[in-house]
Formats: sequence, structure tokens, C-alpha cells
Amino acid sequence: MAKLYFNYSTMNAGKSAVLLQASHNYRENHMDTYLLTAQIDSRAGEGRIASRIGISEAADTFAPGEDLFAKIKARLAESDVASIFVDEAQFLTSDQVWQLARVVDDLRVPVLCYGLRVDFQGQLFPGSAALLALADEMREVRTICHCGKKATMVIRQDATGRAITKGDQVQIGGNESYVSLCRRHWRAAVAAEN
Repeated sequence: MAKLYFNYSTMNAGKSAVLLQASHNYRENHMDTYLLTAQIDSRAGEGRIASRIGISEAADTFAPGEDLFAKIKARLAESDVASIFVDEAQFLTSDQVWQLARVVDDLRVPVLCYGLRVDFQGQLFPGSAALLALADEMREVRTICHCGKKATMVIRQDATGRAITKGDQVQIGGNESYVSLCRRHWRAAVAAEN
């Protein structure tokens, strides 16, 4: 039975590694997968999903406003796909999440989305909000704060390590820009800058 899954976490939890491992497991069992990632995030190269542990794979990309139902339906017309994997799902629009739900409901193909839940200001990303509302199943990919507690928040930092509390919701970056923290340490970092 096909379902829409949302695997969420903070930065540096290994979401992309989990996605790539799951896709590999399908392919090892002779089932093809279709990988999608946000066009806006080209840190690993255009159309590439990569993990900090060194594994990566080519993927198709999605852009805001693109009809993912039509894109996936066209891909399925080329050959069978056992599952669809979406990396950087926080960059989906609400309409695109509904389109992915249609893929599950109408085309009967599972869709597994991986992404951030909240931004550096503690606000839900639009794609994440829609996935939290529509996903059939949600799974948290856990990582830890420097204190050892579960990290649920992320700060954006400047070159000196100070928390940035204002700015655009989307700024592509990695370990040089973002740090995952527990809520208590996130509050302390943000309060120090206000």
C-alpha cells in the first residue's frame, strides 16, 4: 500500500544518507527508484544528492511551481518505479506536497520525503508544514546538540559563530552556516543576539 512519508530533522542528522541507503536497498532488490532534489540546493552539484559521509547519487530536480504529479507521471511512463525519494523536501511548495499526495493516491507509488522541519528562526518551512499536515507517516531522524540532548532546532551563524536572528528563510549552506541545537541551547543562542 503506497503512502506519503515525511522523514524530518535538523541539519546534520544524516537525512540524505538515510535516503540514499533506502534507495540502494530498493535497487539491490531489482526495484528502480526515482530520486528528486531541490534545484535551489546545488552544493553537491546540479541534480545530485550527497551526504557528508561521502555517498552521493544523481537525481532529477524540482523547482518551485513545477507540477510534480505531471513530472512523476511522465517518469513512470518511461519505466516502472517502485518508490520515489524527495530530498530537501522543505523547499516543496504546499501545492507540490498535494501533488505528491496525488502520486500516492492516484498512481499508487510510495513517496518518501526527507527534509528540515523548522528554519533558523524556529518557523516551519512551507513544504514541511504541508507534509506535517498530509503525510501518512512521519519519522524523526535524530541528531544531538553539543550537550548530548536531542537537537530539534538549528541556528544560522556568521563567520565568528554568532547566531543570526534575521534574514531570508532560505540560505543554502552546511556546517559553516548552521548548527543543530536542543531547544534550550537554541533559545540561549538566539537570546544572546537580541
